[in-house]
Amino acid sequence: MMIRDLPDRERPREKLAHRGAASLDNAELLALFLRTGTKGKSAIEVGREILNHFGSLHALGSAGIDALVRCPGLGLAKACQLAAAFELGARAAREQTGLKPLDSPERIHKCFGPQLAWLGDEKLVVALVNSRLQHLATVEISSGTLTETTAHPREVLRPAILQKAYGFALLHNHPSGDPSPSSADIRFTRSIAEAAKLMEIRLIDHVIIGRPSPGRDPYFSFREGGILG
Repeated sequence: MMIRDLPDRERPREKLAHRGAASLDNAELLALFLRTGTKGKSAIEVGREILNHFGSLHALGSAGIDALVRCPGLGLAKACQLAAAFELGARAAREQTGLKPLDSPERIHKCFGPQLAWLGDEKLVVALVNSRLQHLATVEISSGTLTETTAHPREVLRPAILQKAYGFALLHNHPSGDPSPSSADIRFTRSIAEAAKLMEIRLIDHVIIGRPSPGRDPYFSFREGGILG
């Protein structure tokens, strides 16, 4: 059934206008974004197939342009628009939490986990904070396997020095979903902590972002783990 064949009250646009965006499911919201379906499929069906292709809304929002373009029903233009829409949502979420201090791994995870948890590549980012531990800016340091050569302490500290930040939180994701630190992660964190102390820049925490699973947290905090003093 095409959208035009639905009763007026069940069409996504009319539902949103009369009942609000929360009344639409994820496929219907994507249908409004897509505007048109494909041959023999409504925009709602295409939206549902896109969600099934990626497995979750989180995974869709974290997908890169290359992955989006390869998904049936999305060309380059719509892939770019969709990536922009998710980025706006992520920035709005960070803006909401911007006035709250990043003073706990739970709050750090809540602010950055949705953007990092489902990435297919490992990324290292620095979240700069002021003296009240409020978020100032986020800078990506590296993409790919985290090593001491791809993310040298000087590259990690450079944004904090240039922006005269009081401190920073380190974050990186494990694409496997398991946030347990490796021996390389531990060595890297200790080297960053020593460099930050020397430069008198506060390292709040290093948080590894994973994904929820029974029996484990979706993140690992080096401070809670006793690796950072």
